[in-house]
Amino acid sequence: MPYARVGDINMYYEVYGEGFPLAMIMGLGANAYWWDPFLIDEFSRHFKVVVFDNRDAGRTDKSKVDYTMKTFADDTVGLMDHLGIGKAHVLGVSMGGMIAQEVALNYPDRVERLVLCVTTPGGPEAVPPRPEAMALLTMDRSKLTDEQIARETVNVLYPEEFAKEHPEIIEASVERISKFIMPADAYMRQINAILRFNAYDRLGLINKPTLVVSGGKDILVPPENGKLIAERIPNAKLVIFENSGHGLIVQERERFAKLVIEFLKK
Repeated sequence: MPYARVGDINMYYEVYGEGFPLAMIMGLGANAYWWDPFLIDEFSRHFKVVVFDNRDAGRTDKSKVDYTMKTFADDTVGLMDHLGIGKAHVLGVSMGGMIAQEVALNYPDRVERLVLCVTTPGGPEAVPPRPEAMALLTMDRSKLTDEQIARETVNVLYPEEFAKEHPEIIEASVERISKFIMPADAYMRQINAILRFNAYDRLGLINKPTLVVSGGKDILVPPENGKLIAERIPNAKLVIFENSGHGLIVQERERFAKLVIEFLKK
């Protein structure tokens, strides 16, 4: 299994396909196994796709101390260094989109194009999760099984009507999410990094072509956050999937893949 020594951690990663690199960054509590295989297949037809487990997640080492979103960005660029990647497209989902913002702000020469999906600029201007989603973020995980945590997570990823119409997608999501569930202390370190994140006043410094994608029915990161980001980054393109929730990369996998590929190959 491929690991890279990056700073103070051993970092798990996977590489698919050939071509210009595309680094894809997952969100809170997530790991590389969460990526929909359809997206990996589609993107790897055009790009050298790099996916990995963030610190404290999946098979990557658990951190001994608290950290910030910039730490995640440092990890991402450290992995690129390990793989000999000088510049890449960077795609981030949810917390991964926060990390991607920090990569673009702190390492602009390492980013070709930027895709920010169902994410937030952070800070007081950001629109917080809806109450039912906030309940998930703050629930006591210590008394739940891995499958129970996965099912609670899925409940905030997809709109109720979509979940009823596509039980096979829900079960596949539960199976992926229930693998490598984070320890409670590691989960809280990632939560704390999110709470300290604020890129709002710095987004005007990003000068890379940027695609911002939000879900119109996202209760975890409401779509108003995507609008804020797109307004702050010069010439950013905003696309809102009106019927999608936070899990739009699965819910709208075909449309999302087509949109991203067309944007990155311009």
